[in-house]
Amino acid sequence: MEFIQDKEPDIKKPIIIAAMQDMGNVGSIVIDFINDSLKTKTFRISKSSNPTYVIDKGGYIELPNESWEYKYTEDLIIFGGGKGQPQNKEELNDLCKDVINIAKKYSAKFIYTFGGFHTNRIFNNSPKTYITTTSIELTKHMQRLNVDTTPQKSIITGFNGLILGFAKMNLIQGIGMYGELNDPEIPQYRAAISIIKTLEKLTYRKFGDISLLEINAQEMERKFKN
Repeated sequence: MEFIQDKEPDIKKPIIIAAMQDMGNVGSIVIDFINDSLKTKTFRISKSSNPTYVIDKGGYIELPNESWEYKYTEDLIIFGGGKGQPQNKEELNDLCKDVINIAKKYSAKFIYTFGGFHTNRIFNNSPKTYITTTSIELTKHMQRLNVDTTPQKSIITGFNGLILGFAKMNLIQGIGMYGELNDPEIPQYRAAISIIKTLEKLTYRKFGDISLLEINAQEMERKFKN
């Protein structure tokens, strides 16, 4: 991985929000929504040294420009969104370590991440968001706030799970939020909306108008219903 920083934001003890594209594009939808709503500014870019795919342009290929941005606003640092995530284990670990280093540099004490939660449960356009945390004590505190915790043991792969492990190893508190979805192959706007509402509840702040996400969800439902 290559890391490029061209700005030094004047920010102390921010919350870190970090997620990458995963099943149903849930992580990317939430990150891109927050960045658009809060008009965040880029201060650091991470670039993959090795492509994870190529683009067939019809008879010839091009290499993708795989990069992910760190952005900031008054009391937040937001990382990720966009397309893809490193498929190489070494690059994925390097990326998680860099997020942790940024958290330490700016004295962040908390990291949130997001993703999809594949289920067969029929939830009629009202998916739940399940959370898991970096400690039993933090989970007990979340349960007192009437949020749903992940219902069974499982292995969380990719950035949106691994970043919690790196946070725990570095004594940084973290919460993963995973929105229910039935089909991981299509964009899951309702899962993203559920996560945003849960994030607002836990952080006591609004992140923006979700009406456009509602429209996107309805359009997706009409498309696949027909």
